[in-house]
Amino acid sequence: MTDDGAPGGQGRSTDPTHDILRSGREPLRALFRPGCVAVIGASERPGSVGRTLLWNLIRSPFGGTVYPVNPRRHSVLGVRCCATVAEVPEPVDLAVVATPAATVPRRLAECAAAGVKAAIVVSAGFREVGPEGLALENQLREILRGSGMRLLGPNCLGLMNPRLGLNATFASGMAAPGHVGFLSQSGAVCTAVLDWSHQQGVGFSAFVSIGSMLDVGWGDLITVLGDDPATRSIVIYMEAIGDARAFLSAAREVAFTKPIVLIKGGRSTEAARAAASHTGALAGSDAVLEAALRRCGVLRVDRLSDLFHLADVLAKQPHRPAGPRLAIVTNAGGPGVLATDALVLGGGQLAGLSPGSLAALDAVLPAHWSRANPIDILGDADPQRYVNAIEIVLADPGNDGLLVILTPQAMTDPTTTAQRLRELAGRSRKPLLASWMGGDEVAEGVAVLNAAGIATNPYPDAAARLFNALWRFSDNLRGLYETPALLPEADGDGGPGAGARVLEQALAEGRDLLTELEAKQVLAGYGIPVVETRLARSAAAAREAATAIGYPVALKLHSPTITHKSDVGGVWLDLASAEAVERAFTTMAAGIGAAASIPSSGR
Repeated sequence: MTDDGAPGGQGRSTDPTHDILRSGREPLRALFRPGCVAVIGASERPGSVGRTLLWNLIRSPFGGTVYPVNPRRHSVLGVRCCATVAEVPEPVDLAVVATPAATVPRRLAECAAAGVKAAIVVSAGFREVGPEGLALENQLREILRGSGMRLLGPNCLGLMNPRLGLNATFASGMAAPGHVGFLSQSGAVCTAVLDWSHQQGVGFSAFVSIGSMLDVGWGDLITVLGDDPATRSIVIYMEAIGDARAFLSAAREVAFTKPIVLIKGGRSTEAARAAASHTGALAGSDAVLEAALRRCGVLRVDRLSDLFHLADVLAKQPHRPAGPRLAIVTNAGGPGVLATDALVLGGGQLAGLSPGSLAALDAVLPAHWSRANPIDILGDADPQRYVNAIEIVLADPGNDGLLVILTPQAMTDPTTTAQRLRELAGRSRKPLLASWMGGDEVAEGVAVLNAAGIATNPYPDAAARLFNALWRFSDNLRGLYETPALLPEADGDGGPGAGARVLEQALAEGRDLLTELEAKQVLAGYGIPVVETRLARSAAAAREAATAIGYPVALKLHSPTITHKSDVGGVWLDLASAEAVERAFTTMAAGIGAAASIPSSGR
């Protein structure tokens, strides 16, 4: 047996990713901790993907063996080459495939026949190029079915397990080990984030390019990272949700214990079209996704710059704001104004000061302090003045968090003020954010704050946006604990069962959009009030339905294929008589033609 499977627990690895993948996530273990890796398409050609993959694997020892596979070479980079994966002299855990798209199905079939446990297909040229590529993907799907092999990709950068030293990507560098699990649908975003992380000193527990998600998807990876004790937060760049049920289920479970921060590309029509051109994925309704993310506790940001700042804040900050009220202490008025704008425009609130707090601040601050929030303690504020003001504000129950802003002026002491703030933060039950503005003059103080786990940002408006995200995260988590009451199944046509049947019928017909009547039936089944609506298949039936409902009524086209009914004359409003209903029905039917669907009548 290998050392990680020794009986009696002897010789077990202490790597937490290893342990967690052995516990209930065995099918994905080969991706994150392979004992033997085969690089199919390994090459000596400088600058090629096959050469870069092999070099990355052999220059970062991860505790396993690496075999290049290329039938036209005896060795690659000095490593003995195998003609096929079947010739590798030991069982292969992970195969990394970097051959032209047309050859990938054959290579993957060879992997399945050889008992390979997992594969990463970095090759492009699948669904993102059109029907021909989609046909290749379908071949891969058939090969995977029944094989037990898991596949990451295709069209991806690969993955890294920095804590282990595994670099199964063709990126130019290796991620530093840390506590952020990063998942991205774009390989280019991965490489940019990787370069940024080296400058900022951000480390990762996992770094994964997910590609087209033919097999391994968001839900799989979120579950694995949720189980991993080395992962403190999960950061996602998404262009398409894929298997929505798997994603939402996994995210809802993991968000209870670890923050999940997501940025979604493809929100506009133009961006969605651009995303489809390189991933083959189409964006769904952004409003629906937004609601779903809130309900499963995922925190969404709109700026790439906020993505990792927020993940860092959530991982460091032990306390969450109870609400949206922020107090601001600053030694300069302008930055306080900027922070206030960002706070209020982002949905937060400027906290009020209680009479007791005003009196206490009057006693310790100069006569010309602002006497309002933002609390401007003036440009000559020394560390003790900061401490006095912060202690009073933290004790005020009228706020949910505090932002401390410092600008380097002649009388300020950024480092000592940071040290004193560190002491206060240790006693506070409220989240405390800091914005030490500047460069070299404040660098030592920023280092003190970061080392103490206090989130810092050089821009006060960005810090205020982070506070807004924090209280929204708290609000999302509260929503997770709200379990909706189950409605009883009703006999006949009512109740949730009726709504489920409507959805099942639409799915069976291959539709992803409900008609207005169907949508109302689903809502009514869950006790949500809807406008009375009836289906009419003739002018006489429309007249009868309208009379029963009561005038005035609206007449609308009922069609599973025509979404924008008004564009084809399919909406008539404020019909005040039976004659008006009949005329509208006849005119609508004539205008749409014999191929149009039948309209419905509703108030």
